[in-house]
Amino acid sequence: MPCIEPLAPGEIRDPELQALIERCERLGVPDSLFPRILARMPDFAKALLRAMLISHTEGNVGHKLKEIVRVQLARRAGDPYFTRLRSAKAIADGLDEAAIAAGCDDYERSPRFSEAEKWALRYADQMYLNPASVDAAFYAGMKHHYSEAQIMELGAFIALHYGMQVFMRTLGN
Repeated sequence: MPCIEPLAPGEIRDPELQALIERCERLGVPDSLFPRILARMPDFAKALLRAMLISHTEGNVGHKLKEIVRVQLARRAGDPYFTRLRSAKAIADGLDEAAIAAGCDDYERSPRFSEAEKWALRYADQMYLNPASVDAAFYAGMKHHYSEAQIMELGAFIALHYGMQVFMRTLGN
């Protein structure tokens, strides 16, 4: 039983929020459940959903890689809701469950990932497993594969999505 019930779709009257929820449903991450819980605070929900959607679907880091990172983080957060969701865009772009499994397992040894992709997966791991390791030397290594803007994109994506996954886990959904 969830700690906070989502609003029914008919209870959401803000057209901008409705449009954001529809966009989330089309993407598949999140589906409508999380936005309908957030909808109890419409202005806050709109800002957060815009940030989540922009961080996931825009920028200069590939969407498929971000989706693997997102699932890796959801598993780390112990959140079954975000763990089971899959981005329709990433799937349409060719992402499969084998790639997700490899990204959540021993990606360091996987031939499936480029060195740059391994750095992104490592970044997500280390931000939560060993944040002290994400130091100047770590960022210097990342800069061999990513621009500073891309590093900021990944860092913000990791922080935002992991935080939302931990939050959703606490709601019991």
